[in-house]
Amino acid sequence: TQLQSILQANRNDPEALIALNNAKIASAQSYAIATSLPIGTDPNGSLEILRGVAQAQTELNQSGGLGGFPLQVVIANDDNNPEIAKQIANALADDAKVLGVVGPYASDVSLAAASVYQSRQLVTISPISTATKLSSFSPYFFRTVPSDYVAARSLANYMLSNLKHQKAAIFFNSQSAYSQSLKSEFQAALSLGGGQTVAEFDLAGSGFSAAQSMETALRQGAEVLMLAANTGTVDAALQVVQVNRRRLAVLAGDDVYTLKTLEVGNEAAVGMVIAIPWHIAAPTSAEFARRSRQLWGADVNWRTVTAYDATRAIAAAAQQNPNRVSIQQSLRNGMESPGASRSVRFLPSGDRDAPVQLVRVSPSNRSARGYDFVPLN
Repeated sequence: TQLQSILQANRNDPEALIALNNAKIASAQSYAIATSLPIGTDPNGSLEILRGVAQAQTELNQSGGLGGFPLQVVIANDDNNPEIAKQIANALADDAKVLGVVGPYASDVSLAAASVYQSRQLVTISPISTATKLSSFSPYFFRTVPSDYVAARSLANYMLSNLKHQKAAIFFNSQSAYSQSLKSEFQAALSLGGGQTVAEFDLAGSGFSAAQSMETALRQGAEVLMLAANTGTVDAALQVVQVNRRRLAVLAGDDVYTLKTLEVGNEAAVGMVIAIPWHIAAPTSAEFARRSRQLWGADVNWRTVTAYDATRAIAAAAQQNPNRVSIQQSLRNGMESPGASRSVRFLPSGDRDAPVQLVRVSPSNRSARGYDFVPLN
């Protein structure tokens, strides 16, 4: 009753919905999956993921669960800390009911925890981690988000073919596996297409200055700014956007796809192009967008979708045989499962077989902020 009251007051609360679903099951026989998320350090990103998990759990249980048994969800907070994530991995592996894990979040954390999950034969599907190092890193690691290889090539191709520019300045975080991965893949794709990187700037450097970096980039002849920022350096990347004042075209990776970009970037962010896995306004998104609005009373974004797809993939594999090793084998052998907009199938590397969607920051009456992310054809 208390959980239902919470949801009546705030229907957009996925933690309350998961707790309600779990409470309805109580001590009845059930299966379980778990999440490992940075709830303490990135609550907004974690809530976006939990909405996908909660929606998948709700739909699965309403349609009969797994082989007639309902699905419970365990929520764990790893704070995006590799050592904590390892401890959580062991704890989850000790719970025989847990058939798989949605997470971790950051690529660094996934890299650290993957060996533990592999040794304990527990599948993890990350809805967020994109670093190319994770391809074929562990037979028990999968991801529902396209790798940086795909995103970087889409951005480089847009720069060379659509913008008709050749020279880029790249802003990245030298301490982030994701940021390093996106930077390297973008440079490789740019070079293959005849372009070049004329300057590099470490957003996490102690002496980083957006204004000085911008002056250097202009002096070196940059035509495009590429923001390979991770979650922890988005603020610094947005300083670059403000200092740039739309003088140079701006490209970015998916961590820059946040409300903060619209609120802080404002007019200066107009025209920025970002590579993301999914967008609600894309033609194939209509049905899932309708269901998610009906459940949450609000729009969702790509993190919710990739988490939903990860949950449904584990559940689909478990339908055939609710056994950890069998789940891993089904996923590794190319089994297809229903997804939000397209079916989910994993390559032998554990990467998802899916493209990215490019979106552009544009003025919009649809958003209360006056700006929105609009998909490019």
